[in-house]
Amino acid sequence: MESSRRDLMMMMALGGAGAAAATGVAGEAEAAAPAIPAKVVHHVFFWLKNPSDAGDRAKLIAGLRTLAGIPALRGLHIGVPAPTEQRDVIDSSWDVSELMFFDTVADQKAYQDHPIHRAFVAECEKLWRKVTVYDVLSA
Repeated sequence: MESSRRDLMMMMALGGAGAAAATGVAGEAEAAAPAIPAKVVHHVFFWLKNPSDAGDRAKLIAGLRTLAGIPALRGLHIGVPAPTEQRDVIDSSWDVSELMFFDTVADQKAYQDHPIHRAFVAECEKLWRKVTVYDVLSA
């Protein structure tokens, strides 16, 4: 039950963030943030096999950075869990995430099939034990 609630909250947050970013809709306090014109948000969470190994984390992050060379990609953010307040709705069990923006679902598919992405998976998949993906379309 907690897992599905957490997943629902994550999808709602990503959907709202993706929609706001893609359409430029923002509150007054967010008005200065640049709008991201992409319509598809691809958010991936990685759990490392050896989460205490800084070298493995660095290898994964370096591998993720290579994905910026894929032409269909409109934006890329790589991150680690923020040290925010612990609450029931926050899942910080993952180790590294990537947040990507694409114009279309076809562009996201082109990214999946791109040789740079395939090389990243071949090189880095040995580092993670679990991957969860949320793909969000602007509403």
